[in-house]
Amino acid sequence: MVTTTDIEKKSLETHVELCAERYKFLEEKLENVEQKVTQTETVIREIHDMMQRMADKRTDQIISWGIGIIGFLLASLGWMITTYVIK
Repeated sequence: MVTTTDIEKKSLETHVELCAERYKFLEEKLENVEQKVTQTETVIREIHDMMQRMADKRTDQIISWGIGIIGFLLASLGWMITTYVIK
Protein backbone atom coordinates (compact mmCIF):
# COMPACT_ATOMS: atom_id res chain seq x y z
CA MET A 1 0.00 0.00 0.00
CA VAL A 2 1.23 3.50 -0.78
CA THR A 3 2.01 5.59 2.24
CA THR A 4 1.31 9.27 2.43
CA THR A 5 4.24 11.66 2.60
CA ASP A 6 4.62 14.50 5.08
CA ILE A 7 3.99 17.09 2.35
CA GLU A 8 0.75 15.33 1.41
CA LYS A 9 -0.42 15.62 4.97
CA LYS A 10 0.17 19.37 4.90
CA SER A 11 -0.99 20.24 1.37
CA LEU A 12 -4.33 19.15 -0.07
CA GLU A 13 -3.29 20.13 -3.61
CA THR A 14 -0.21 17.91 -3.43
CA HIS A 15 -2.30 15.07 -2.09
CA VAL A 16 -4.83 15.46 -4.91
CA GLU A 17 -2.08 15.53 -7.56
CA LEU A 18 -0.35 12.47 -6.15
CA CYS A 19 -3.67 10.62 -5.95
CA ALA A 20 -4.37 11.51 -9.57
CA GLU A 21 -1.00 10.06 -10.57
CA ARG A 22 -1.66 6.93 -8.53
CA TYR A 23 -5.09 6.43 -10.11
CA LYS A 24 -3.61 6.98 -13.57
CA PHE A 25 -1.00 4.31 -12.84
CA LEU A 26 -3.70 1.94 -11.54
CA GLU A 27 -5.84 2.54 -14.64
CA GLU A 28 -2.89 1.74 -16.91
CA LYS A 29 -2.25 -1.47 -15.00
CA LEU A 30 -5.93 -2.39 -15.21
CA GLU A 31 -5.94 -1.79 -18.97
CA ASN A 32 -2.90 -4.08 -19.31
CA VAL A 33 -4.68 -6.78 -17.33
CA GLU A 34 -7.81 -6.38 -19.48
CA GLN A 35 -5.74 -6.74 -22.65
CA LYS A 36 -4.09 -9.89 -21.35
CA VAL A 37 -7.46 -11.37 -20.35
CA THR A 38 -8.84 -10.57 -23.81
CA GLN A 39 -5.84 -12.22 -25.46
CA THR A 40 -6.24 -15.26 -23.22
CA GLU A 41 -9.95 -15.51 -24.09
CA THR A 42 -9.08 -15.36 -27.78
CA VAL A 43 -6.50 -18.14 -27.46
CA ILE A 44 -8.89 -20.31 -25.43
CA ARG A 45 -11.65 -19.78 -28.00
CA GLU A 46 -9.27 -20.77 -30.82
CA ILE A 47 -8.19 -23.90 -28.95
CA HIS A 48 -11.83 -24.80 -28.28
CA ASP A 49 -12.75 -24.38 -31.94
CA MET A 50 -9.76 -26.46 -33.03
CA MET A 51 -10.67 -29.25 -30.60
CA GLN A 52 -14.29 -29.15 -31.81
CA ARG A 53 -13.16 -29.50 -35.44
CA MET A 54 -10.90 -32.41 -34.47
CA ALA A 55 -13.75 -34.12 -32.62
CA ASP A 56 -16.10 -33.63 -35.59
CA LYS A 57 -13.49 -35.03 -37.96
CA ARG A 58 -12.92 -38.04 -35.70
CA THR A 59 -16.68 -38.65 -35.46
CA ASP A 60 -16.97 -38.57 -39.26
CA GLN A 61 -14.06 -40.99 -39.50
CA ILE A 62 -15.65 -43.43 -37.04
CA ILE A 63 -18.97 -43.27 -38.90
CA SER A 64 -17.19 -43.98 -42.20
CA TRP A 65 -15.39 -46.96 -40.73
CA GLY A 66 -18.64 -48.27 -39.23
CA ILE A 67 -20.45 -47.98 -42.56
CA GLY A 68 -17.58 -49.77 -44.28
CA ILE A 69 -17.59 -52.62 -41.78
CA ILE A 70 -21.36 -53.01 -41.91
CA GLY A 71 -21.22 -52.99 -45.71
CA PHE A 72 -18.53 -55.66 -45.68
CA LEU A 73 -20.53 -57.80 -43.26
CA LEU A 74 -23.70 -57.46 -45.35
CA ALA A 75 -21.78 -58.34 -48.50
CA SER A 76 -20.27 -61.37 -46.78
CA LEU A 77 -23.71 -62.44 -45.54
CA GLY A 78 -25.14 -62.05 -49.04
CA TRP A 79 -22.31 -64.10 -50.50
CA MET A 80 -22.83 -66.84 -47.88
CA ILE A 81 -26.55 -66.95 -48.52
CA THR A 82 -26.10 -67.19 -52.27
CA THR A 83 -23.30 -69.76 -51.95
CA TYR A 84 -24.66 -72.07 -49.26
CA VAL A 85 -28.42 -71.56 -49.02
CA ILE A 86 -29.56 -70.98 -52.60
CA LYS A 87 -27.47 -73.77 -54.20
